[in-house]
Amino acid sequence: MSATTSPVTARSGDLDAVLLVGRIAMVVLFPISAYFKIMGWPGIVGMLTQQGAPLPYLGGIVAVLAETVFPLLVILGLWTRWAAFGLILYTLGTSVIAHRFWEFEGPAQMGQIFSFFKNLSMCGGFLLLAWIGPGRYAVQPKP
Repeated sequence: MSATTSPVTARSGDLDAVLLVGRIAMVVLFPISAYFKIMGWPGIVGMLTQQGAPLPYLGGIVAVLAETVFPLLVILGLWTRWAAFGLILYTLGTSVIAHRFWEFEGPAQMGQIFSFFKNLSMCGGFLLLAWIGPGRYAVQPKP
């Protein structure tokens, strides 16, 4: 490898495969969560109401749409950067609404801390995806 060749460009085929697998792995949780929100619909609205979310019914619909549409776009590699930014906003929003660890004590607080910072970590992955793009194995490959 020459001094002007980075590891990313030297192994772009490997990077494209890693981006495809990474895209799928990063979003696999969201459609599963959307499914359970739909199956337990009154429960999600009740939970959002209890947590003081504004417009809980609409919030539930937005959650199901975000957890379905954005991951599908990421997996397909279609408008990937926008979908990744959408997932960042959605994940940060759900963290502030549903994982307010500062309001808990004891063991319950630990669970909320881990969920909050897990979501923050996921946002870091989405930020990288938004920056790098989907790679070659995508409906809209990186230009």
